[in-house]
Amino acid sequence: MKKFLKYLSFAFISTVLTATPSIAADQIAFYYPPFGEFTLSTQSLETFAKEGKINKDLAFYAGRATPQQLAQLRELLQQKFKVTPTLVSQFSYSPLGEKVVQRLGELIQTDKQMNGFYAIRGALILAAADPQGLTVVNVLRRFPSNSVRINFTEGLQVVSNLTDLLKRRDAIVAFIQREANAEAETANIDFSKQPDLRSPGNFRFSKISLQLKDQTRDRRLPVDLYLPQRGRQGDKETRGQGGNLSPSSPSSPLSSPTPPLSPSSSPLIVISHGVASDRFAFVYLAQHLASYGFAVAALEHPGSNAQRFQRYFSGLAGPPEPAELINRPLDVKFVLNELQRLEKSDPRMQGKLNFQQVGAFGHSYGGYTVFTLAGAKINFDQIRKDCNPNKSLNLSVLLQCRANELKPANYSLKDDRIKAVFAINPFVSSIFAESEVRQIKLPFMVVGGSQDIVTPTVPEQIRPFTWLGSKNKYLAIIENATHFTALAEPTPENDVLPVPPAFLGPDRKDAHSYLNALSVAFFETYLLNRPEYQVYLQPAYAKYISKTPLNLSFLQSLRAEQLTPFINGAKK
Repeated sequence: MKKFLKYLSFAFISTVLTATPSIAADQIAFYYPPFGEFTLSTQSLETFAKEGKINKDLAFYAGRATPQQLAQLRELLQQKFKVTPTLVSQFSYSPLGEKVVQRLGELIQTDKQMNGFYAIRGALILAAADPQGLTVVNVLRRFPSNSVRINFTEGLQVVSNLTDLLKRRDAIVAFIQREANAEAETANIDFSKQPDLRSPGNFRFSKISLQLKDQTRDRRLPVDLYLPQRGRQGDKETRGQGGNLSPSSPSSPLSSPTPPLSPSSSPLIVISHGVASDRFAFVYLAQHLASYGFAVAALEHPGSNAQRFQRYFSGLAGPPEPAELINRPLDVKFVLNELQRLEKSDPRMQGKLNFQQVGAFGHSYGGYTVFTLAGAKINFDQIRKDCNPNKSLNLSVLLQCRANELKPANYSLKDDRIKAVFAINPFVSSIFAESEVRQIKLPFMVVGGSQDIVTPTVPEQIRPFTWLGSKNKYLAIIENATHFTALAEPTPENDVLPVPPAFLGPDRKDAHSYLNALSVAFFETYLLNRPEYQVYLQPAYAKYISKTPLNLSFLQSLRAEQLTPFINGAKK
């Protein structure tokens, strides 16, 4: 009985409420054989949310929680989620949304012990239409059943699995931090005497906005091209800062913080954004790279950009199609083709782009995109295995499983023009599997955040990093970073996802400075073959620029067997 009461603690209630803000009508029923049924009234939660009072009904559970946990529970109950009825309806009726709600319905059932799918969907839509907004209590009040039954056995398994995953994640991140710190201690470099790659470089740049149209796929692709002003060597009039960028650091033992001016063309880096984002998501990075002499093409993927999601949430368009998994890398290939054409005909860029030195940078869905461009192919056997059924607690697997709706084929998505790849928060685990990632031989950098709940860092970044076949690969982990940390501050036009503030993480500026510095060092080294920049691609430099709470850890190598004790659940 003691073990049962332990399981019936606040941890379970809090986890269920956090994951599924729609779990009861007048009461919540926990049936756990052989001990029988336990209940908790919705009114007790509502009173606690509004007044902070714990009545006798709630006291049984509250007594097993810490003051901090109770405060978190009350904060959750008071949280208003900024979503419209149309948005909730569009999502819950989409193929992806139906799978999510169906999965929740296995845990959250009606009083007749039936899957709560329809009840959950209806309660969410009605609560979103309420003038008070969508809150946990509001959804509970609209659950169309006198009581709701929690599949307690299933719920405990979910909580146990989630707790285990989080413990393994924390253990692996701590291991990486120890390894990185140990390697950093062996370095003997005074980075204070090296140029600061977090500061802007010495190139002025202009921005050219293009509207490209792929007639064969009927896709319009907005592209912003950041183009450095290059000139003859020694022509100082072409040097300086673009926009309002501040002066770069003075010269030091490294020969120069910018590429040589003698070539007339610039190496090119393509940026692929994530879901519901746009070409402005990494404007800070594009400007920073341009100030170091790189041309940067930031494109928008029309099937999954912010504009598409605005139309989707407004009921004017359907959800992103599974074909977007194919169209995104094809978008990048088309943009490169068009830039090659324009480089010969448009006076603004004639002779100014070097297609022998092309790099790719991607975030989230864009991270997947650059993996495909580097040579990873969709593994349909792995997708069928992981998605029929999908029992994973990894949110990104829901999106990866959309590949199950594609016609299995050997899609030609690799682009041989790309010579180096930088991926932040990519999803990789199911859609490629180890066999495909191992085919990638290009220089590759993977960046993850320890608090990313969308593309969790262990299955989507850390483990796939060990699969990469490249001899020149790097892993950066930012402690306390979320899936949104790398993004620029949103504009009114692209701030379409209703992300609660708690999911955004700490202030982003330090993480942005890490990405600025590491991307310059990486692309200088592997696009321009400037080995003097490799000094920045080591744990000692990451430790030098790291700042709390977004502590940066960096490794040049990590073997799969080093993770085995943690993946298997054994203690180190």
